[in-house]
Amino acid sequence: MDQERTQAQSRPTIVSYGKTRVTVIDGPDRGRTCETAGRPIRIGTASDNDLVLSDPTVSRRHCALVPTADGFRVSDEGSTNGVLVGRVRLFEAALVGASDLRIGETTVSVVPLPDRVEREQATIDHFGDLLGASPAMRELFADLARIADAEVTVLIEGETGTGKELVAESLHRESRRADKPLVVFDCSAVSPTLVESELFGHERGAFTGAIGARAGIFEQAQGGSIFLDELGELPKELQPKLLRVLEKREVRRLGSQRAITVDVRVLAATNRKLAAEVANGNFREDLYFRLAGAHVVVPPLRDRKQDLPMLVEHFLRRSVPPRALSEMAGPVWEMFMAHRWPGNVRELRNAVDRWAVTPERALGVLEVEASANDAPKLEVELLPLRVARRDASDDFERRYLRALLARTNGNITRAAAIAEVSRQMIHKLLRSQGLA
Repeated sequence: MDQERTQAQSRPTIVSYGKTRVTVIDGPDRGRTCETAGRPIRIGTASDNDLVLSDPTVSRRHCALVPTADGFRVSDEGSTNGVLVGRVRLFEAALVGASDLRIGETTVSVVPLPDRVEREQATIDHFGDLLGASPAMRELFADLARIADAEVTVLIEGETGTGKELVAESLHRESRRADKPLVVFDCSAVSPTLVESELFGHERGAFTGAIGARAGIFEQAQGGSIFLDELGELPKELQPKLLRVLEKREVRRLGSQRAITVDVRVLAATNRKLAAEVANGNFREDLYFRLAGAHVVVPPLRDRKQDLPMLVEHFLRRSVPPRALSEMAGPVWEMFMAHRWPGNVRELRNAVDRWAVTPERALGVLEVEASANDAPKLEVELLPLRVARRDASDDFERRYLRALLARTNGNITRAAAIAEVSRQMIHKLLRSQGLA
């Protein structure tokens, strides 16, 4: 008689996080607040922070607060005016209990709350082509597994280079639409005058140059999925039209009165915080809620450094010829661990590829040949590596943009042509560097 066999079921891990509230108690943004449960809160004037301040004495990326079991850890992100507790300036410190922090001319109160939030962590270290064993990635994998086979629209947020497109591709492959097309549309790569035609299609003669009828991406993706990348760049005048398509499930080509029924699932991604864009009047609230049927955030690489060995090993195996992590010299690995990775996994992949060819320039800037008795003679202020690298990158970007605008007398279209990027990208860079 056959023995009865029982297959062990892999059960997800449930973790519990305490909540932390950050409130502005003094300064121009008094009353503004932000809550988190187990995740960092980044504070600054740049729009991609969790707590965005308008105080001009606060840096674009001022500091980060990471909740701990009995308080929080504060990290100065290279600010100009620092983070102070009383008269003491903090660069990296663990604080117990509630504390008030002085950030420029602003004071914030950080208070651990009694409430707790439970989250599910997957037991696997991958989802599709996404890799990671850190708690943040396991939580992401658990979320993706739950929503993959649903028909709900998905909003994917995360910094540039974190792998938002991989999330969309993996969701599509794990869905019931996997045998149908996945059509990708980059909202920042198309001229605003052509976005509507690309999305919804056009009939012959609908506009100058429309010499024939053309199906838009909604028709092209019939039965499958659409990935709208850089959704935050979608022109505001087209947002209500996209909302109508999502609600009515039909499109009208430019120049046509005939409605075409479409059956597609929409996956959208942005490196902006759309809730903040809604609050600032830059994005329609009703479209935001329609898109965020399910909402996932891809964590930046600096928040999951423990995944570095796995990721580097993965990229090395794909190199030609394949390499191993054990071949990487100790000083190079130390640089990898110390680097802030502002370009996230995309930057890491490029660094690994560069190391495979020119090991002495793995990060493209630093030399690793100096011995302990022969420190490199750098003609720069010796700031912490992560701060110096970020400041150098921001400084280069500002100087490049100023030179670009000077060359074109402020003409954004010509500037975009010289830089070989879209006009939207130029506007985005100008805003991020405070030049707009």
